[in-house]
Amino acid sequence: MTVSGWDLLLYSGALLILFLTPGPVWLAVMARSVSGGFRAAWPLALGVAAGDVVWPFLAILGVSWVVQEIDGVMTGLRYVACAVFLVMGWNAIRSANLKIAADNRLTRPGMMSGFLAGLAAILGNPKAILFYMGVLPGFFDLTRVGTPDIAVIVVLSVVVPLTGNLGFAFVIDRMRGFLTSPDALRRINLTAGGLLILVGLIIPFT
Repeated sequence: MTVSGWDLLLYSGALLILFLTPGPVWLAVMARSVSGGFRAAWPLALGVAAGDVVWPFLAILGVSWVVQEIDGVMTGLRYVACAVFLVMGWNAIRSANLKIAADNRLTRPGMMSGFLAGLAAILGNPKAILFYMGVLPGFFDLTRVGTPDIAVIVVLSVVVPLTGNLGFAFVIDRMRGFLTSPDALRRINLTAGGLLILVGLIIPFT
């Protein structure tokens, strides 16, 4: 392997922060958990995990080719990653008081409905697309990654959000009223925004 443990740790932290930042997947997990509990939400989490296999794999292969062909791309990508995290953090803080509206299409009963809803949520999620295609390359030297490196990166890209989504669904199932309150959403947004900005400031120095 060519990627360092520190790079993987920092990337795992970024994945965790990405999970904590409200978006389509966050909304989908919350909607199904509130409507049907953990039993309705775990198939959606698996659908999201299936999509999380696709995005990092495509990002690594596609961006690796660009990096090998054009000098200086990695430096530029690091600053792109920095800017994206700073903007995402600021937007999370700015929208800390906004309420999340549920989409009835996300709450259709059935395991397959949940799985497909999760797959659609991650494949059409602009936050995920921006992260994997624009931010992931800022964490690793894509000119040196090999098969073991790609495997570890993809596994982390699946395991971290899957664990978070399942845990989130379980907690909501037990504490639905508290976690959907405006005060709780505001605290989550402020915390996630601060962490995003912190990671954005660290990336240029790694």
